[in-house]
Amino acid sequence: MKVLQINAVYRVGSTGRNVYELHTAMQKKGIESYIGSTHMDDTDKNCYQIGSPVDWKLHGLFSRISGLQGYFSARATKRFLKYIEEIKPDIVHLNNVHANYINLPILFNYLKKNDIATVITLHDCWFYTGKCTHYTVEGCDKWKTGCGNCPNVRKDNKSWFFDRTLKMWKDKKNWYEAIPRLAVIGVSNWIIDEAKCSILKTATVMERIYNWIDMDLFRQVKTEKLRDTFKLNGKFVILGVASKWDNRKGLDAFIELANKLEPDKVIILVGQLIDKVLPKNIIHINATNNLNELVKLYSLADVFLQLSLQESFGKVVAEALACGTPIITVDSTANRELVSEKCGIVLPTLDIEGIKKAIHEIQEKGKEYYSCECRLFAEKSFRSEKNIDEYISIYKQLNCQL
Repeated sequence: MKVLQINAVYRVGSTGRNVYELHTAMQKKGIESYIGSTHMDDTDKNCYQIGSPVDWKLHGLFSRISGLQGYFSARATKRFLKYIEEIKPDIVHLNNVHANYINLPILFNYLKKNDIATVITLHDCWFYTGKCTHYTVEGCDKWKTGCGNCPNVRKDNKSWFFDRTLKMWKDKKNWYEAIPRLAVIGVSNWIIDEAKCSILKTATVMERIYNWIDMDLFRQVKTEKLRDTFKLNGKFVILGVASKWDNRKGLDAFIELANKLEPDKVIILVGQLIDKVLPKNIIHINATNNLNELVKLYSLADVFLQLSLQESFGKVVAEALACGTPIITVDSTANRELVSEKCGIVLPTLDIEGIKKAIHEIQEKGKEYYSCECRLFAEKSFRSEKNIDEYISIYKQLNCQL
């Protein structure tokens, strides 16, 4: 069996790490595995770079001008199809394809024409909406019946002039209905339940497979030196992690919380942050792809705070749990299902006073009260071997339908 994964990034970011780990696991099991991405890995002969930096920038520009996302890069995509012709995959697995690097009409027409079994992983909501990666905060459900007049038209992949979301929604619907062997994998119960009400509901297979964690890497480690480095001895540490901090990830709520915290508490925010003045009790650390650094920060924290209201999974939560750190989050989208009763506190709404009370409760009980249960829950739900085997089982199921 031959499997080709397509994703915007490779080996970096949450989706890029997932793709790499699945790729490596399949190779160890004797499955021929290939990667198509904007990132080239010179050490891996089975990795193909789609397009070039100039092509990606032009694609992004044309997308913003036209309002269409994934309709350009025709030459780069045709070259990629020649590579697909060479390797002849039995399965094509689509991850993030909405990053302005591949022509989707050309790709889906090829998949249909050649009857190639296709797997879609829903890392966000983009596959079944006109263009939105999330819609919960806006309270929009147009994706169920057809988009248009999009409240997010100037967010995510921005459209400067035109709202083409209805056309893209209709095109996606036609693409999916033309693929007879289509599997849709949601990374949480929440998103797969949403997808069952969408244009993806005709898929042959619809299942939930959680994103996975390398449990050997993400574990509780000693952090005395790190505490000394940041002068945190005697401090209760509240951690937040995001690739990029903005209000959608709860940045303003973190700042408001910081202004109301007692002197014995400090917040650490890890991730890209642009032009924002932070209170003195917030320590900012730039985004890092060094996983060992992240493990130390997760282990250092007394509590992990997840204030995003729109999460299809929330891999940072799973990583924190694996390191024995309890969670405080809000009951929105997939947040609740990642935090069992013994692993932290799920708040009904995003309320600063409620967050403060939850922090005090965890401080009183102590991190050790939660750590063992956090680790056990992570091992049960997010162990890589189990979840990767579930993907391979679906590949085999689709391949046997020939």
